[in-house]
Amino acid sequence: MDDLGERTEAPTPKRLEEARKKGQVPKSQDLSGALLMLGSVCALIVLAPMIASMFMSVMQRTLGDGLSAEPISIDSMRVGAYTSFSEMGRVMLPVLLITMVIAYLSQFVQVGWLMTAEPLRPQLNRLNPISGFKRIYGKRGLVKAIINTLKLTLLIIVSSLVIRAQLDTVATLPKLTAAAAIMIVLKLIMIIAFTLIIILLALAIIDVLYQRWQHNEDNKMTKQQVKDERKTMEGDPQLKGRRLQMAREIVMQQIGTAVPQADVIVTNPTHFSVAIKYDKDSMNAPKVTAKGADLIALRIRQLARTNDVPIIERPPLARALYWGVDVGHEINAEHYEAVAELLAYVYRMEGSLEQQTRELETSAAGV
Repeated sequence: MDDLGERTEAPTPKRLEEARKKGQVPKSQDLSGALLMLGSVCALIVLAPMIASMFMSVMQRTLGDGLSAEPISIDSMRVGAYTSFSEMGRVMLPVLLITMVIAYLSQFVQVGWLMTAEPLRPQLNRLNPISGFKRIYGKRGLVKAIINTLKLTLLIIVSSLVIRAQLDTVATLPKLTAAAAIMIVLKLIMIIAFTLIIILLALAIIDVLYQRWQHNEDNKMTKQQVKDERKTMEGDPQLKGRRLQMAREIVMQQIGTAVPQADVIVTNPTHFSVAIKYDKDSMNAPKVTAKGADLIALRIRQLARTNDVPIIERPPLARALYWGVDVGHEINAEHYEAVAELLAYVYRMEGSLEQQTRELETSAAGV
């Protein structure tokens, strides 16, 4: 199903989240390598005095006068080697720990917190030699090989240029003392290292942008996939439409029953309509028996005219009742005064009409 149609649609957040759960995230190995190299060089610079002291200690113990006092044996060699490796490990352990932390942080910066065992699951398609051959020698594999070759060539060229610029300094090394020569060599190594780090960081930024673009391209979707996902998340549009139609019919039935029995309809005058009813024997306060906006509000007004229910325009009150009171609930205390005045006005109108009707009936009987 995924292969049907051309992948032209941008991946949805759900698609990207599913890919993330599978361990498919955009990350640049170049950025990780550049940060790792930068951190390692900085750690070596900071720990250089300790490392130098350790090597001096080992050299003095190995080549110094201490060995001439006793004959060389296998046991003495074993002890010396153990001591030397212990000191080297003690000095290099901080460098290794710093390197591990930087390696983790370089991944965390790009990916964030992600724990998944999906990439470790065995997949049969990886055992297919044809798929493996395509993965290595396919279009993407060849492009990656070419890019890596160009990167290596660039690094070699830059290193050669830096060394060539320092040839005059290198030529003076035989004339210097051992300590001075070592300092110059270390300085030259640092210059080359930081030059390469700057280049690697620049290439890493480009690679980060490329990896994000490639990740987006790999997760593009067909139009049908987007529709299927929308159906899954929001439901079938046809079923959703039928549910809305049924809900609208239920509301209309409730309105058809409640509006004819209402005492008054308060309107906005066009956007909102609210039906109010009050029975002092069964209610503590007036109730909202029906309400609606736009088309439903129009339907309420039509039913009110058909059933001779008074319609009165009170925009602020209509809005307050529509937004603040649910159907079947009594009005809030802050609306008592306004609704009481409205109902009193309606009752006076109805009383006047009843009196006029009785007078007309009396006149007709006298004639």
